[in-house]
Amino acid sequence: MPVRYTLRQLEYFAAVGEAGSIALASEKVNVSSPSISAAIAQLEQEFGVPLFVRRHAQGLALTQAGRVMLAQARCVLREAARMAEIADGICGQVRGPLAVGCLLTFAQVVLPAVRRSFEDRYGDVTVRQIELDQAAIFSGIRRAELDIALTYDLDIPADLRFIPLAELPPYALAGEGHPLADLPEVTVEALCAHPMVLLDLPFSADYFLSFFQQAGITLNVAERTRDMAVMRSLVANGYGYSIANIRPVNDRSPDGKPLRFIPLKGDLRPMRMGLLMAPDAEQSSTIRAFAAHCAERVTDGALPGLAAPPPR
Repeated sequence: MPVRYTLRQLEYFAAVGEAGSIALASEKVNVSSPSISAAIAQLEQEFGVPLFVRRHAQGLALTQAGRVMLAQARCVLREAARMAEIADGICGQVRGPLAVGCLLTFAQVVLPAVRRSFEDRYGDVTVRQIELDQAAIFSGIRRAELDIALTYDLDIPADLRFIPLAELPPYALAGEGHPLADLPEVTVEALCAHPMVLLDLPFSADYFLSFFQQAGITLNVAERTRDMAVMRSLVANGYGYSIANIRPVNDRSPDGKPLRFIPLKGDLRPMRMGLLMAPDAEQSSTIRAFAAHCAERVTDGALPGLAAPPPR
């Protein structure tokens, strides 16, 4: 049976389904509203089912059939994009869209600089960046919503590929007035006597807490936050110490107060930063180029946030 609808029509359908409005979808895909309306009508006629319920002054709502068809349309569009990637890989061209995920913990320090230099080098690539926690990165790679991601080697699933780029030893953060602030280094045994501000992200929190569990130490978690910047401000304002692997580019919290960065002493596993992707992702020339660019940027020391605290 011949296919009587186009990828362009599916793209318009997906845009309306995500925006809930033909006008908003028109802005997103830069096509006139009448063209999008015509595409939706043609799809509904072809499929023989209504895709949307028209609600006066409230935009469009997907019908039950529309929700099922939208999920399939997204799959078709992803596979179509994959064909373009395969063609680019065969001819060696670096171009097109690239969806890059990044772990929330260090996205602000690493990703914008890497993205800027990559897009300056490859003008035909448009990067879309998404900041996520570790579990959401795994899901995004598997569902092909992400092409590649920068993250840590925390519980990497066997069906995904991780390429290490840098080892980042843990360190303690303390406010200027903290009793441990002026030490040249500190042990987890010394830390446990003080309240902790835990960066409470999936997998990351388990990594930090494992230092104390391995030593058989009970610690006092006084504050929890999922935001790296909030964690630094809590520490700087005297709510406790914290532990991290990525160092900010200056020695102050977001609200301007001084911070101290103290190397952790002991046999503690460093965090490995690297690239996560599907096993066959590097068939794409664009993904290969981004992976090589990330390795180059990390190796040449161009990302100051990856520097460990200097010895005192």
